[in-house]
Amino acid sequence: MKKHKCGWCVGDALYEAYHDQEWGTPVYDDETLFEFLILETFQAGLSWITILRKRNNFFDAFDQFDYKKIANYNEDKKAELLQNAGIIRNKLKINATITNANLFIDIQNEFGSFSDYIWAFVDNKPIKNKVQDYKDAPANTELSDTISKALKKRGFKFVGSTVIYAFMQAIGMVNDHEIDCFRYNEV
Repeated sequence: MKKHKCGWCVGDALYEAYHDQEWGTPVYDDETLFEFLILETFQAGLSWITILRKRNNFFDAFDQFDYKKIANYNEDKKAELLQNAGIIRNKLKINATITNANLFIDIQNEFGSFSDYIWAFVDNKPIKNKVQDYKDAPANTELSDTISKALKKRGFKFVGSTVIYAFMQAIGMVNDHEIDCFRYNEV
């Protein structure tokens, strides 16, 4: 018997694999949190499948999402990234990634880890929503507004409320799997 999946991923093998193995699974390690933060900021204004298809290219271009290296990128590295056809070549988003890497490290220094900081917004416990149809899931919430404002106040870029809500979904802070999706009770 075929397992029911959230409607947004059905029909594309890459989307389905991401849905089945990653999306909505709580993430607590800083390396993966930073990866998703990068990917979500690059996704702003684009479709998620576009980013997923370029994910390996981002991984290679951005030194395996090593935020300590990214924080020290210079003008030569920025120019190299702008020439890389395998990623989204948006100068503002590339600059934002470097800025965000430095601020990510600042949060680690202040809170012990970025994970401790971000998960404190939900008292370290995922919010389990009751989405019947993925089309009814919100694009943002009061909580994503709050987190967005907190990050922007610290200087983060490309972290609007919609980007942050997508980040929260990706890292499992919110479970927006459809209630009859096989992953709903797994994550």
